Amino acid sequence: MTGQRRGHAIAMTAEERDAFLGAQPLVRIATLGPGGHPHTSALWFVWDGTALWLNSLVRSQRWTDLGRDPRLSAIVDDGGADFLQLRGVELRGTAETVGEAPRTGEANSQLEEPERLFAQKYSPGRGFHYDGRHAWLRLVPERVVSWDFSKMRR
Repeated sequence: MTGQRRGHAIAMTAEERDAFLGAQPLVRIATLGPGGHPHTSALWFVWDGTALWLNSLVRSQRWTDLGRDPRLSAIVDDGGADFLQLRGVELRGTAETVGEAPRTGEANSQLEEPERLFAQKYSPGRGFHYDGRHAWLRLVPERVVSWDFSKMRR
């Protein structure tokens, strides 16, 4: 994974990035459509410290796009009306399918942790739900860039 070349003064530390990604509810994913145009969609996600895990509908434009070209860019951000509140992380790389598609709950040791994290984040106390329409995509980022403009005050 390569780091950022510019903006070191406002970059998040690895610990700050992990905490930020663990707390945020949505990621915006950009894939390449059939004509090369970007297609952007929002998803729930989990971050395990190494990979971004996306639980995607298998009958979606996103899934179709990634089947044709697995490169993607992901942005997780937040902020307010004040410029110094803007924070975010961009992750780029190649997505890969993990497990059966659609996911039916077949035993898979690679999915135990992301499914535990996903259930903990989005449905505490209820466990992970298999609906027969979603499957897992994993992005081990090749490049990560982060920003926290509140660091400009320091």
